[in-house]
Amino acid sequence: MRESPRRSLNSPAVTQTESSEWTIRRVLDWTTGYLRRGKVDAARFEAEVLLSHALRVERLELYLHPERLLRPPERARFRELVRQRHAGTPLAYLLGTVEFMNVTLKVNCSTLIPRVETEEMVERILRDVPSPLPKDFRFLDLGTGSGAIAIALAKEWPEARALAVDISNEALTLARENAQQNGVAERVAFACSDWFSAAQGQYHLIVSNPPYIPSEDLGALPQEVSAHEPRKALDGGPRGLREIERIVREASGFLLPGGRLYLEIGSPQAEDVCKLLHETPAFSRIEVHQDLAGRDRIVYAIRRGDP
Repeated sequence: MRESPRRSLNSPAVTQTESSEWTIRRVLDWTTGYLRRGKVDAARFEAEVLLSHALRVERLELYLHPERLLRPPERARFRELVRQRHAGTPLAYLLGTVEFMNVTLKVNCSTLIPRVETEEMVERILRDVPSPLPKDFRFLDLGTGSGAIAIALAKEWPEARALAVDISNEALTLARENAQQNGVAERVAFACSDWFSAAQGQYHLIVSNPPYIPSEDLGALPQEVSAHEPRKALDGGPRGLREIERIVREASGFLLPGGRLYLEIGSPQAEDVCKLLHETPAFSRIEVHQDLAGRDRIVYAIRRGDP
């Protein structure tokens, strides 16, 4: 969904028939209180983001023209956004886009919303993988969703080629569009795949943010996550390890000697995932890295053998 061009709030005068009450300042004050009552943590920030989105302006314009009156169509558009946000629809789904690393991604309810923990895994990969890359460098993104990981890495590695797979055709449609919008479609191929089923050959890198929420914990997730984001992308089965076990079991056969495996995990799972990797003779140099909150979040392993 392409947004119309941004414009200044200093635009044509408001007619006399419009309400004199609903200025930007008053709308923001009222909406902030309403969202707080709806348990939205960053209520003021989100009120500003939603209003700037409804008016198709930058947030700065709200501060520059606080007494600007909203026209009836603008009020109606904004009211619907606020209603959905108060009801729990995630902000990213209402905006239709999210920033991830160095790219802007379209998102919808067919994919998880990319989060900062996944950005941290991409940053870790970029720090770890030696440069320059081999000319034939290939990587595999398992469960690509919106394409966030594959697209971000491809933007940073112009010499690399990738295969990004997902079991959801709806997610793949969105991921292909994101790759096109970010100029990497010629280097990132997409395939519908149950993990490795569509993969061929071997890769220098395999990366995945698989479903890792234990089934028994899904009910404790925030309502806006459990009610709106795809369950298949969240539910990791008993203890959250069902899909991780499958990936660890098969990954070594698709990694070149010296190739790297990166998995995003839930913080209580680090010991179990490391045990799985240690029980797989093909892997060595198994490490756990923490996220910025100090929680175990990334598990990393190298395929034995010289690259």
